[in-house]
Amino acid sequence: MKKILLGVLLAGTAMSAQAADLAPRPYTKAPMMAPVYDWTGFYLGVNAGCGLRRDRTVHDYGNGLGTSLYLQPLGAVGGGQIGYNWQTNSFLGPIVIGVEADIQAADMSDNRTIIPGAFQYNQKLDWFGTVRGRIGLVTGPTLTYVTAGYAYGDANTTVIGAGGPLPFRGTRDGWTWGSGVEAALGGNWTGKIEYLWLDLGNRTDALAFAGESLRSEYRENIFRVGLNYRIGGNSNYTPVAAANWTGLYLGGNVGTGTSRDRAAIEDVNTGTGVLFNLAPHGFIGGAQAGYNWQSGNIVFGLETDFQGSTMEDNRTCIGCTPGLSLDFNSKLQWLGTVRGRLGYAVGPSLFYATGGFAYGDVKTAINNVGFSDTRTGWTVGGGIETPFTLLGLFGPNWTATTEYLYVDLGDHSFDLGGSVALTTGAQEHIFRTGLNYHFNTPVVTKY
Repeated sequence: MKKILLGVLLAGTAMSAQAADLAPRPYTKAPMMAPVYDWTGFYLGVNAGCGLRRDRTVHDYGNGLGTSLYLQPLGAVGGGQIGYNWQTNSFLGPIVIGVEADIQAADMSDNRTIIPGAFQYNQKLDWFGTVRGRIGLVTGPTLTYVTAGYAYGDANTTVIGAGGPLPFRGTRDGWTWGSGVEAALGGNWTGKIEYLWLDLGNRTDALAFAGESLRSEYRENIFRVGLNYRIGGNSNYTPVAAANWTGLYLGGNVGTGTSRDRAAIEDVNTGTGVLFNLAPHGFIGGAQAGYNWQSGNIVFGLETDFQGSTMEDNRTCIGCTPGLSLDFNSKLQWLGTVRGRLGYAVGPSLFYATGGFAYGDVKTAINNVGFSDTRTGWTVGGGIETPFTLLGLFGPNWTATTEYLYVDLGDHSFDLGGSVALTTGAQEHIFRTGLNYHFNTPVVTKY
């Protein structure tokens, strides 16, 4: 019996020694997921962009006659914004409801001289502000939203005639609506691209010229980019590694466009003529295809697109020829671009600049006699591309783009007979949104 007990003890000792020689099992901690971005809280920021208007001005001479023209103030805008967001859940997924106020300096001006009566008209917007609500869908660290609310601004209109300059200045109010995309950049910082339509209404001012009056309107197209700083909230948020954007993609888009096209009728022998505005505006829509190459966070790409267009304007020029009224029509029927893209990927979002070759078909008509020509030029712009999902209908290969493009198709002259020539320009401001499908691999990283 003693021998058996001794054997058991020896065996146990040997097993303990063997166990002691084994290396301890390594402890592996589960990888920590990056926190989902929470948009709730205060923020403040800055923005910059450009604005373009198509404002109809009517000068009533008080004797049953008058002049109608378009003034198109164009220029830079910039300022700051402050707001608050609340994030909650809905059947569509996480949504954000918020309020935002902004104040903008503006350098948007235009002037026109009308030959009959030799009147000169100047219009300028010095500053404006808005107070708006926002509501948007959340996809990880990306917010896609619509916005609308109250708008106000300082409008300055001047009429210069034989009696000297007559300035009219005052604060106007109205309304605004728009849309945009905002994405987390890391820490408390977010970046956005946004479109706003501002309507500051109409106003009629009495002139000192024998009972004459001037009716002016202020309607603005604003394209801007911005940078916001969150106060509190996701201060520890760190974007995950950049998504993989390399590969082929196809998509479609819709948007709006407006232009500031100068037109002139000139006698080439005498050098005399009349300069006026044609301001086509309307909707665009089409398709795009492209390919991206990626190195770290830097994304290089090529993209081509083709767009149908309803951008059109009509104008009657009474003083273009003595005793003759001329009806003008200008329409952009379609356009296309071939562009390079250079972007920086932050998590699942891509911020990019773009530029390249542009072409399009412009149709001009005088008293229903048409001139159609395909023009070439250039384009430049920028945008943001982010993951897109809605009610489970789109998978991880889908992205949404929000983009601004400036398209310059140059000037073109038509021979009207004799020594008279018509020259028209085509410069377009386009704001559009679209969906892309990426063929290589899902671009969405997990967050």
